[in-house]
Amino acid sequence: MRALVCVLGAALVAMLPGCASHHAAASDSDARRPISFIQNGEWVGANICYGPHRDGQTPDSGPQPTREQVAEDARIMAKHWRYVRMYGAGEATEFLLQTIREEKLPLKLMLGIWIAPETQLDQGGNVIATSAEHAERNRQQVAEGIRLANTYRNEVAAIGVGNETQVFWSAYRCTTDSLIKHIRTVRAAVSQPVTTCDGYEFWLSADSDKVAPEVDFAAVHIYAMWNKQRLENALAWSQDVWAKVNARHPGLPFVVTEIGWATDRGNEGYQAEGVLGPWGEKPQEVFYRAVHDWANSHHIPYFWFQAFDEKWKGGREPNEVEKHWGVYFSNRKPKLVMQNQPAAK
Repeated sequence: MRALVCVLGAALVAMLPGCASHHAAASDSDARRPISFIQNGEWVGANICYGPHRDGQTPDSGPQPTREQVAEDARIMAKHWRYVRMYGAGEATEFLLQTIREEKLPLKLMLGIWIAPETQLDQGGNVIATSAEHAERNRQQVAEGIRLANTYRNEVAAIGVGNETQVFWSAYRCTTDSLIKHIRTVRAAVSQPVTTCDGYEFWLSADSDKVAPEVDFAAVHIYAMWNKQRLENALAWSQDVWAKVNARHPGLPFVVTEIGWATDRGNEGYQAEGVLGPWGEKPQEVFYRAVHDWANSHHIPYFWFQAFDEKWKGGREPNEVEKHWGVYFSNRKPKLVMQNQPAAK
């Protein structure tokens, strides 16, 4: 990850060229920045999540995605979607932004800033350990995310600070106060709308009341497949969750930043009992079309999870569910749903 060596306190941000100074909370009157899913007068709310790592690549070490590989992915995604969500502010993220700009692709990026746990929490949410390494990594991610957002203002549509850092089951849990600190730092330094992406359980909890006023829109993950829902009940369950999170935070715009259906499932851990399925390419296509029709008819913006399978994810089993959420295989061959998918306008 490329680090931008500077301290981004509110006073310094105000003096940085090209950076906007915004000190009001997002919930203040007229302070919330809108995110638009309208392009050329058309609603384009059906979008995609993107992880760039191919077979033999991992985020932490070893070979990384090349500029050519990311450019290939960008061209594939541009055929079907208009907004792409990524998870971290790294080299591959800039490769995508450079490709969008240089090739004039009809894509916008929801930029991610990965927030690692600076503190270890027990089940009661109490701090039991701290990590200076994670704190420094977070500082670098925030700084790099701000740089990318301001360098590629036309290409970056929104910014997600942290992914599943608050929901109780997450391996990446951090304190709410530390998350809010990072959100405020980013929001003070950019002009795009800023949010944090988390599970629906968090947005339904009282803990979300502290975060909601800090974001321009709420980004929610809704996974019927992870919640013991069979295919025939998956859409109704998702609709019910959507209604509940909106009712919990009236007036706060919501975007679904993860929803999907995997094409395989392993036999280890929670997936063996929590993923009832059926799984496979045909069920994925059925749910993909159902979500699209529902969201399109109600103008609900969403990001399908995800574009490409990533084999580095999950456990040792080759059929591990985490490896199989893509609508393309990891070799970039289309699964059934994309074989039958018309190109975007």
